[in-house]
Parts: sequence; C-alpha cells; structure tokens
Amino acid sequence: MKYPAQTVPRSPTLILLAALLGALVTACVSGPPTPTIDYKADYDFSAVKKIAFYDESGQVLGDNPLQISDMQHDRIDDALAFALKNKGYEMVEDTSKADLLVSWSLFTQNKTSVQTWNTPGIGVGYAGYYGRYNRYAGYNCWSCVGSQTEVSVSNYTEGTFIVDMIDPRLKKSVWRSVIQSRMKGNHSEDQDKYNETATAIFASFPP
Repeated sequence: MKYPAQTVPRSPTLILLAALLGALVTACVSGPPTPTIDYKADYDFSAVKKIAFYDESGQVLGDNPLQISDMQHDRIDDALAFALKNKGYEMVEDTSKADLLVSWSLFTQNKTSVQTWNTPGIGVGYAGYYGRYNRYAGYNCWSCVGSQTEVSVSNYTEGTFIVDMIDPRLKKSVWRSVIQSRMKGNHSEDQDKYNETATAIFASFPP
C-alpha cells in the first residue's frame, strides 16, 4: 500500500502573477484562457471614448498574497492599455477626463486536489499436476488479489484575475472579466505574451 504523495505549495516569491498574464499563454496549447464576462445590460458603452486606470488598480489579496514588482505591475498595465487602444479607445492619465476607469485585481486561494485510482493486484498459484484442463499449466489465478486504491494529494494556489471597467460617476463596475486558473511557478518577461492575454480578456468588450 502506497502512502499519499504530498506536494508542498510554492512560496509566494516563486508563484508569480505573470502566471496568469504570461505563462498561461504558453501553458495552454489552444492559447490564452477564455474569461467569464458580466456587464450592466442597460449601460451605454457606445458613449465611452476615453479610459484611465483606477487609482487603486493592482491589488493582490487572498490566502497567499504575492509580492508584485513594479516591472510586473507595469507589464500588466501596458498590456491592458495595449488591448484597449487596439479597440479604438484613448488612454488618458487624468481620471477626471475618463469615461471609464480600468482596474485589475488578483485574489489567491489555497486549495487541495485529491485524486484516486485503482491499480490491479497481481497474484499467482501453482497448478502443477492437478486439474483436467490445467494439468500442464504452470500457474492459475486462484490466488489473484483484488485491485488496490492509490491516492495522490497535492496542494496548489488558485488565482482569480479580475478586470473591472468602472463608471466614475456611478462609482460602480459596469463590465467585468474574470479568469481563474492554477498559479504556475514560472513566469514570462515577454510583453507580447501579456498583450495576447489582455487582448483575450477584452475580446468581447464592449458587449
């Protein structure tokens, strides 16, 4: 009987935010992950022309909060701005002149994955001389044992990356994109990969 294999979670310094906006692109053969979208159905998105970053954008919260470097923060901001500019929006510094404010945040949660599977048992019995049909057989299965249950337990960090489009007058989010995935230990410094994922996030914006 084998004992469960335990996997220790990676430290916050190794589990980087770039896993969501960088390494996920290379981890998924089919490309960036598909986000879940929600929005205010009666909002007039056609009036939106200028977008700025929300002052409190870039928060990281949860069970295993990560230390985000200035470089990582800038890569994410640059990627989101890149995707919005490609949609025809003007990015402005002054939030008072913006029609919408873009804000991103990351929530982390420690989780445990338990997998079980059955492995066939192996057993033999010596038949020897006995048995009309087994007279010359060396072995039969009278002592075959039943299957054994194997268990594998692993701990991991799930990241939920959220992008909100906030109306500064309503002071509420009117559009939201959410990506959930296991955090990876590797990361990417390739801005193009960040841009590709940001483009996927805003693929259905405006609704």
